[in-house]
Amino acid sequence: MNQKIVKKAFATAIAVSLVFAPAVSSACTSFLLKGNDGGFVYGRTMEFGLPLKSQLTVIPRNLPLMGVGIDSKPGSGLNWTSKYAVAGMNGLGMPVLVDGMNEKGLVGGLLNAPNTAVYQVVAPADSANSIASIQMLMYALTNFATVDEVKAGFSKIKVNRSIIPAYNNQSAPVRMTLHDAKGKSIVIEYLKGELVITDNPVGVMTNDPAFRDQLNNIGNYANLTNVEKNPLVINGASYAPPSSGSGLHGLPGDYLSPSRFIRALFLTKSAPTTYSTSQQTNTAWHILGSFDIPPGAISLPATNAYGGGAGGIEITEWTIVADNKNMIYYLKMFESTNVQSFDLKKIDVNAKQIKYYDVNKPQSYIAIN
Repeated sequence: MNQKIVKKAFATAIAVSLVFAPAVSSACTSFLLKGNDGGFVYGRTMEFGLPLKSQLTVIPRNLPLMGVGIDSKPGSGLNWTSKYAVAGMNGLGMPVLVDGMNEKGLVGGLLNAPNTAVYQVVAPADSANSIASIQMLMYALTNFATVDEVKAGFSKIKVNRSIIPAYNNQSAPVRMTLHDAKGKSIVIEYLKGELVITDNPVGVMTNDPAFRDQLNNIGNYANLTNVEKNPLVINGASYAPPSSGSGLHGLPGDYLSPSRFIRALFLTKSAPTTYSTSQQTNTAWHILGSFDIPPGAISLPATNAYGGGAGGIEITEWTIVADNKNMIYYLKMFESTNVQSFDLKKIDVNAKQIKYYDVNKPQSYIAIN
């Protein structure tokens, strides 16, 4: 795909996305699980108040890609050529990735951070060394194999304040989570116009507040454990818990970002360490079920700045589980409970253009009789 075609596709997608304004809220949750065979499993949900119309998007090696500069036009920013093949999910028909994994096992996604994301002020002379915020993940996955490479690479470029019509003519307010094949994790944020890269010792990330504040909140839940509590004895009288689950009594169950962060942390921390990477993919699906937003649980009225979605509700549009040892990228769409899989080992890495797959399949069932 030559640059003129890419530029036209990007511009068309941005123009089409105008119909989706205003900006949308999201309540995304992500985490990492470790297998006992050296592999890792990444899981994340994508919540949006407006239809994303995501497709599975495959970017081959050696494909020219155009950075969006400070004028919000493709090609006026940092242009690059993809080094690694990538598969992931796009949004609003745009040739960008909001989630994905590359052929080296680097995996991650963009999560909404509307209250904290403020990008760098880029001078016109530096526009050609900058990209749009919505391009952060695509840039990382097509260029780097490890989180250490990402750290070095992002310190050399700028993320500008170019606008996307789908975000109400604002910059896409996102932060990025990344995990590599060795299990190293980082979070990349832009806070008050500055790049902030934080090592992620827990492998979990959600939305606002700033990631460091999310980590500092963990100590407030030091009492939680997956081990059952003994009966409470007072003056010789014994008071047993009413059921199992007493160790995690007080685990937040709502959809607020800090609550989801703590819930994801303790659920992943409690995952069996004896499971293989393949077994942990199943664990990931069970954990992700704790974050699935049923239709109507979060209502977005017209008076809300993020309102206007399908039926005025926010839903889990899709859910991802990625196995970076066996190189399988799994996904489940809102419209059905079917799990679809994409084998990155089968990518035509030398293709000449981006390939898109329709993943909105009808519900199917396995007949028992």
